[in-house]
Amino acid sequence: MGFNPSYKKITEKEFSERIEIADKILQSCTSCPRNCFVDRTTGELGTCQSGANPIVSSYTLHFGEEPVLSGTKGAGNIFFGNCNLRCVYCQNFVISQNPKVERKNEVSVERLAEIMLELQKQGSHNIGLVSPTHFAIPILKSVFIASRLGLNIPIIYNTNGYDSVEVLKLYKDVIDIYLPDFKYGSNENGRVYSKTKDYFDKTKAAIREMYNQVGSELVYENGLVVRGLIIRHLILPNDLSETEEVFKFIAEELDKKVHISLMTQYYPTNRAEKHILINRMIRYSEFIRAVELLDKYGLENGWMQELESSEYYRPSFESSRKDPFNNKKLIKDIMN
Repeated sequence: MGFNPSYKKITEKEFSERIEIADKILQSCTSCPRNCFVDRTTGELGTCQSGANPIVSSYTLHFGEEPVLSGTKGAGNIFFGNCNLRCVYCQNFVISQNPKVERKNEVSVERLAEIMLELQKQGSHNIGLVSPTHFAIPILKSVFIASRLGLNIPIIYNTNGYDSVEVLKLYKDVIDIYLPDFKYGSNENGRVYSKTKDYFDKTKAAIREMYNQVGSELVYENGLVVRGLIIRHLILPNDLSETEEVFKFIAEELDKKVHISLMTQYYPTNRAEKHILINRMIRYSEFIRAVELLDKYGLENGWMQELESSEYYRPSFESSRKDPFNNKKLIKDIMN
């Protein structure tokens, strides 16, 4: 018998009760730790500049995730517009920091559910919610609708890590795969480079909640992960990611068995040129130091990108919303 996603086991009554709780959150928004307290149901806008309905900037089969998530058929990624962070180096800034344009891509929760089912029909191994935090409330409704209409593949919560523990608790046994970023090992660098005052503190709490829900063991089916936690850590120039503090927290306060995805795909973009310490590619020595820190803290599980990865993971949302990662070319290269 195949893997049955957790959300299929939640009763309709319990799902409805969670949605009822979630609706109240949007009326004085605490969807993320910024706690803007605006009433998004009446059109008031907080930091993320988003209303009550989700903004879907793009959705596509994506082959650039960790191999255990992308598999051979791709992850069914849904890229949500706008963001609750303001990272000066954001690679997706075209959709994450362009609210006036992205607002036209707002969809109903019913349409989002249809998109999930479309991706499943295309053969995706899972549904990847990319930057879901600020739309966590309507997404919960869409998962409920899609589940009732036949969605039966795992859901990945692919987040920047700056999440509300209160909201994550509503997702217990809804999300099988958590894929958070852990960007910085201090609040200060989060303030300077992502424009939030307490990134380190709030992300530690959020990832601890994710860990409490799914643990450190990855569950596989047919070579693909169907349940578990994978923490992404992007190496930044001049150790602005403060890798040692991140790894120390994971090893000492979570579990040394947690899987780490060490990422080297950083390249200066968006407003990085205005910040001298981050306006360059990472160096080989910086990559090696991060690898050594994995060993120092006994973090042996996971994956790491090759140093040249920055050349391969550059989306182009300007040229194509349907195929921002040029999947057609990638599939053609694989076939050849």
